[in-house]
Amino acid sequence: MNDTRNGFEKRAQRIKDKIMRTTLDMLRTSDPKRIRIADISKMAKVSQVTIYNYFGSKEALMREVFIGYIDKAIAEFIEFMDGHHTLKEKIEYIIFLEKEAYSDLPPGTIKDLVEEDPELAAYIEKVYREYTAPLVTRIIEEGKASGEISPDMPVENVLAFIQLYMNQYQAILAMAAQTPDREKFLEGMVHMFFYGICGKE
Repeated sequence: MNDTRNGFEKRAQRIKDKIMRTTLDMLRTSDPKRIRIADISKMAKVSQVTIYNYFGSKEALMREVFIGYIDKAIAEFIEFMDGHHTLKEKIEYIIFLEKEAYSDLPPGTIKDLVEEDPELAAYIEKVYREYTAPLVTRIIEEGKASGEISPDMPVENVLAFIQLYMNQYQAILAMAAQTPDREKFLEGMVHMFFYGICGKE
């Protein structure tokens, strides 16, 4: 009996994962508001009834897909921050955390999903409060202790400066795309973050 139940649960999980992967793929190229359960059903090759049985609604499906996407990004973020990287590399990762997401999920899609779903917005706020902010604060404190960040610089100011960069990442990436060497341009922006336009190290 247990083998039968386990087999059923594994098949059910595979179907659910397939639906979620299909939905994520569609979000990479389509406006969430334009995606219908019928479209997901056709692409995933499952019935609409199956999708409703597993998720209940399109909104619940979108939420679960995006939460999975965020959880994966946070796990990768934590792994990078705990790895053997320089402070400069860690700050670059933080500032341009979304540069990969930018090519994966369009920023407008992320914005629409969050604005349309208060539960999703609350989840992202919780993740920032419980994981992202404490980890970034720790990195800044370590930088101050090692002398890589001025010990007189309040953590709040460094966090605010990072936030300024992150708020403009779309514009920065658009500028980088216009240059002959995108990566070199982004490295220059990180260098300016640390040393200003005087370039003093």
